[in-house]
Amino acid sequence: MADTQAGPASDIEAFEKLCALFGRAQDELRSIVFGQDEVIAEVLATILAGGHNLLVGAPGLAKTRLVAGLGIVLGLDTKRVQFTPDLMPSDILGAEVLEESPGGARAFRFIEGPVFCQLLMADEINRASPRTQSALLEAMQEHQVTIAGERRALPEPFHVLATQNPIEQEGTYPLPEAQLDRFLLQTLIDYPDREAERQMLAATTGTEEKKAETILGPQDLMAAQETVRAMPIGEGLVEDILSLVAALRPGGSAAEHLMWGAGPRASQALSLTLRARAFLDGRTAPTRGDLIALAPSALRHRIALTFAARADGMTVDGLIAQELDAWR
Repeated sequence: MADTQAGPASDIEAFEKLCALFGRAQDELRSIVFGQDEVIAEVLATILAGGHNLLVGAPGLAKTRLVAGLGIVLGLDTKRVQFTPDLMPSDILGAEVLEESPGGARAFRFIEGPVFCQLLMADEINRASPRTQSALLEAMQEHQVTIAGERRALPEPFHVLATQNPIEQEGTYPLPEAQLDRFLLQTLIDYPDREAERQMLAATTGTEEKKAETILGPQDLMAAQETVRAMPIGEGLVEDILSLVAALRPGGSAAEHLMWGAGPRASQALSLTLRARAFLDGRTAPTRGDLIALAPSALRHRIALTFAARADGMTVDGLIAQELDAWR
């Protein structure tokens, strides 16, 4: 009898320890990135769900600082690639080079690119050509790359956090729909409020600037990811997810405003990130409130409005909000 009771109690204890650990991670990130609590929560939820995030915001809103700090706080091997128009796929994935030994023998040696890491920051991803952007497709979906016909596994865990500037579009290439769909969430970063900016000034323009500290490691992260996937999600909430996604597809209630609709990855993204958000709050199951909070970030990059809808002043986020209001 003792053994049968130890399992659940042990699971609850492990859950609480992991929640506390990620609570400290959130606090550490908030101490270096000010006024972006929701952004931090969404990025952590993405990582906990095992996915990738596209951060969209104007210059100077701490996108790079957040990703760099996240790598330190989570103890991940982090690499950064600055995407430019002349960047080639081999600059990301790596390449084989021909080497000659002292004895005269020649052989190819593979040199790993920056994608061989645990956290890849793709800075200003839309500045690279579609060919280079697509080099990340296999890595993001299958956690491997194929070079010279040979498949090479990437380290675990593996996550991509990409940034994009929504203002300056000259010399940029829109991300293909297939690539956008690989991002679990698209998080919008807005300007901080006055008080947050005051804290930022005090923390970053003095004689000393706070540096992020490591709170956990890759094994802790992977344990938390397994815990999130094991969390229950109510049948009613599943129906809400399916209804919302169906409304934003051809044949749905919003179909007349859509050029294309959300695919099955939208439902998967919501199912996973809702549980991750509940985990970050120390709750054992997600609620409809989590769905309302995360629906825009999970759906905005997976649908496109018709020209007529845009001409009428409609926005993607406005349409999502309209569908949420219709059934909540």
